[in-house]
Amino acid sequence: MLLSHDWLRGYVPHDLGPEQVRDLISAHVATVDRMEPLRSDLGDIVVARVLEVQRHPNADALWLTKVDDGSGEVLEVVCGAPNVVAGKLYPFARVGSRLPGGMAIERRKIRGIVSNGMLCSAHELELGEDRGGILELAVEVEPGTSLRDALGLADTRFDVDVLPNRPDLLSHLGMARELAAITGVPLGLPPELRQLPAIPTPVWGEAEISGAGVTVRVEDLAGAPHYMGAVIRGVRVGPSPRWLVRRLESVGLRSINNVVDVTNYCACGLGQPMHAFDLAHLSGATVVVRRARPGEKLITLDGEQRVLDGETLVIADADRPVAVAGVLGGRNSEVGPETTDIFLEVALFDPRRIRHSRRLLGVSTEASYRFERGVDPAIARTAVATAVGLILEVAGGTLDGAPLEVGSDRAARVPVTVSPARIERLLGAPVTGEEMGMLLERIGFSVASGGDQLLVTPPSWRSDVRRDVDILEEVARLRGYDSLSDELRPFRPGTVPDHPLWVVAERLRGVLVGMGLLEAQPLPFVRGSDFTHVRVRNPVAEDEPHLRNSLLESLARRVEYNYSRMNGDVRLFEIGSAFSPQPDALPLEEVRVAVAVSGRRRPAHFSDKGSQLWDAWDVKAIAERILEVAFPGEECRLVAGEGAELWLLEVGTPSRPVGRAVLLEVDRPAWAGPAYGVEVTLGQLSNEFVAPPGKHLERVEPRPARRAERHYRPLPVTPAAEFDVAIVVPDTMNAARVEEVIRKSAGSLLEELLLFDEYRGEGIPEGHRSLAWRLTLRDPERTLREQEIAARRERVIRTLERELGVKARIA
Repeated sequence: MLLSHDWLRGYVPHDLGPEQVRDLISAHVATVDRMEPLRSDLGDIVVARVLEVQRHPNADALWLTKVDDGSGEVLEVVCGAPNVVAGKLYPFARVGSRLPGGMAIERRKIRGIVSNGMLCSAHELELGEDRGGILELAVEVEPGTSLRDALGLADTRFDVDVLPNRPDLLSHLGMARELAAITGVPLGLPPELRQLPAIPTPVWGEAEISGAGVTVRVEDLAGAPHYMGAVIRGVRVGPSPRWLVRRLESVGLRSINNVVDVTNYCACGLGQPMHAFDLAHLSGATVVVRRARPGEKLITLDGEQRVLDGETLVIADADRPVAVAGVLGGRNSEVGPETTDIFLEVALFDPRRIRHSRRLLGVSTEASYRFERGVDPAIARTAVATAVGLILEVAGGTLDGAPLEVGSDRAARVPVTVSPARIERLLGAPVTGEEMGMLLERIGFSVASGGDQLLVTPPSWRSDVRRDVDILEEVARLRGYDSLSDELRPFRPGTVPDHPLWVVAERLRGVLVGMGLLEAQPLPFVRGSDFTHVRVRNPVAEDEPHLRNSLLESLARRVEYNYSRMNGDVRLFEIGSAFSPQPDALPLEEVRVAVAVSGRRRPAHFSDKGSQLWDAWDVKAIAERILEVAFPGEECRLVAGEGAELWLLEVGTPSRPVGRAVLLEVDRPAWAGPAYGVEVTLGQLSNEFVAPPGKHLERVEPRPARRAERHYRPLPVTPAAEFDVAIVVPDTMNAARVEEVIRKSAGSLLEELLLFDEYRGEGIPEGHRSLAWRLTLRDPERTLREQEIAARRERVIRTLERELGVKARIA
């Protein structure tokens, strides 16, 4: 949602800067994603007064002027426009400034006379299309004043992330209510709305009403529970006044004509979309709100012919549709230069019907965006009065009779019972009923006391507030989240016990991480077979259209992914779901744990003298540990398998199979070690969980807060380069000191430094030892060249010799 700071200030006349308003809205209402100053391209342009005007002595078509730009020096400026008058104010670009189009202003000699700047036209400043003369300013300011300030263009636009549950914020009025509540400044009206004429009380009919020569009939009251219209005759359609154009431009809309601009102004200002029809093009002077007849066609304002279905809500005249309700108007009733009489529509439409129409048309509009989320049902009369008053002001004409209104009265809002003690307990901060009432009344809620409870009635524009926890959210945000305690209390946030499968999964996760394994969370989609797997009707990717029936299917692909990137050391586990097809039923979903390992069982170190690769006995130990944690108190056994199945895992008496340990079938390069896998079924996933009889909830201590700050970076996509350096050092020199020098000299390309060997013996002087490091270099954006790698190695060796007096060992 785009909002104008100047427009908001019209409703709430505060003296806060844009940055302060942004911070208040983000802290208490909704996140401001972006803030940008408007017309910053006019920052170099100032207001100047022309003191003298005379013809250029060397050119009949040019004029020589003397200009006061507020700098204290009178400047000579050559001008080509004949409309410059001495004593008037004009936009002026000084030498060194830039025009909105990017043109730099320089001191130039024109027909023998130096011109020190430029008087500007509206077209050159992108303030209009007039190219014929210099823009004369009807303002009373001192020379040197910024043009943005002089014309009121120094506005700021906010881009606010409005969530679906807050459609009331999709307008300047809605956000102004919040800003008024936060700042304590009373809510008012912008200057353009303070002197509007009063209009008669609407004439009401339950389903049909006639007046001003027009009949309004609503045949689908479920789709349009409230519909209003007004007839204005004798309008003069043309350009909008500058203030209206600026309002629309401030929120990214372009001016169309004065009538349409008023409807757009009301949509952005009040949050009520509306539409104006050319009354002369409404057959039978009739407006009908009905469902479209299947196959009916309508050419909409964007020039597209739309084919409608029976669920589409339309506005029609006596013969044909003239608009898709709440989405887009039709070409056959568009307001144009020849229009003199208009029918102004202000309505409340069913959000579901608007969503259907929007999807059918494949187009989203400002109107449909608001109607889909919900419009304030009580604002229609205010919107009609505002729009009629503005149209009469900017386009002339007269209101023909009273506005017409069809529909039923709004149902009264049901109050929400709130316990201040419960709110205080949930917030974890003291808050009284009086403070709650004060905060809620500021944003339009009605609060009444009912003993030790409050009866809170939400305003018409807050249909999202239905429960006491909704009131809690309002109190918390208005009070300020930073005023609430961040202390973790030693009690559960609810009374529902944890699901047994979740408890087992958490316990296993801690054990496997402690064993040095890393958790993977791949998507459960695989390239399978329709005979052995469950096929997804609408797959994310066509090459993986099936749900896996084993977690090892996913982990095996992760192992191959590591192999393809020259990493043969893999230690992964996953806790997730596997799916088995069931005839004529939904698939069976089981929660399982799986482990995949390959390569070295731990990082290389020179103290490891034996084999470091994972083998079948390591996998047997992992399987035994998983069974011990997942099935405590049950007898667990491993039975030798055949072929790729190394072990079959069984638990209980009598025994039942729960998993397997296997040699993984993967696309393994020659340099990689074998890959092993373990998979254990923890249980079948059910939608229901009932605590066992006699099971009592236990007090759960909170986990200690983690204070360490973590920084993440993207995984590398460029290849690494490795080389080894062996250094002969005295026994008295610490290896950490050598590493410090290596890291400093290797620079920012060093990704990993590994000490992998220590040697004493033949060729090494007494009292010395040889230490060998492996350096891994990588540039995040490109592949390193051989010359760079060699130069980096030489620099490391020279730095070690210079700073530590040690030399590289030559094999």
